[in-house]
Amino acid sequence: MTTQRILDSSVITAIKTPFKPNGEIDLDTYDKLVDAQIAAGCDGLVVGGTTGEGHLLNWEEHLMLIAHSVSKYGDKLVIIGNTGSNNTREAIKATEYGFASGMHASLQINPYYGKTTPAGVETHIGKTLQIGPAIVYNVESRTGQDISKDVMQKLAEHENFIGVKECSGNERISFYESRGIACWSGNDDEAFLGRHEYGSHGVISVTSNLVPKLMVQLMNEKDEELNKRLLPLFAWLFCEPNPISINTALSMTGAIEPVFRLPYLPLSMEKREEGIAILEKLSSREIIGSELNLLDDADFKIVV
Repeated sequence: MTTQRILDSSVITAIKTPFKPNGEIDLDTYDKLVDAQIAAGCDGLVVGGTTGEGHLLNWEEHLMLIAHSVSKYGDKLVIIGNTGSNNTREAIKATEYGFASGMHASLQINPYYGKTTPAGVETHIGKTLQIGPAIVYNVESRTGQDISKDVMQKLAEHENFIGVKECSGNERISFYESRGIACWSGNDDEAFLGRHEYGSHGVISVTSNLVPKLMVQLMNEKDEELNKRLLPLFAWLFCEPNPISINTALSMTGAIEPVFRLPYLPLSMEKREEGIAILEKLSSREIIGSELNLLDDADFKIVV
């Protein structure tokens, strides 16, 4: 897998990790979700990211899922393992194991909760860049600390730096792209303009779990009507902290078992009703899953 193959990827799905009623990872369903991504023309996966609930997986589960993804799909998709951590030693160890399993790149984040100085951010991520190719993830809403443009430009000088998953907006994306730093939008609702007006390389998407063909079309064609059609879906999928809504949506389409690992709980009945109304406006051929079902509260299983 060459760096150019990663740079050519316009839709990378932050893939959902499905669970069985006993709380274990459901690999059979996971494979069906990934097969649907391939059929839709998506380019790659982020495995064990926020959407994949990597923060709720133990490291054995997390690294197993990366290894499984590489073994089964590494010749078809770019496999990016989310092996970042707020603990530098932990990030190094996980990243080493991820590359030993054959992942093509890692996703690295700045320390969250226990924030550090800009120099600390640069040094922390720099340690993982020494191990292999990486995309740096900047999401201040979750980490509480923006990776500044100065720090990112210093990181971009490293030979293993591939680019940025950027959540701070299209102006930042434009700034980086104009300086030769590859960016993927981390906000689905901004990704269309990010791609076609601000020059991004594409999107690392939550929504593509549910409507992958439409997200591929959105990134590869300047279809303003499609973007308008998807805006209500984007808004609903992020009405609560991710991945609550995408988990609920995939449960309602029958794509996954309606199982939630705490601390996540499904959307309320009111929010599910809003989602059904939005999803009913899409073709069944555009949605991953067998059929739409509102589901009762009792249909969801909550596990630890």
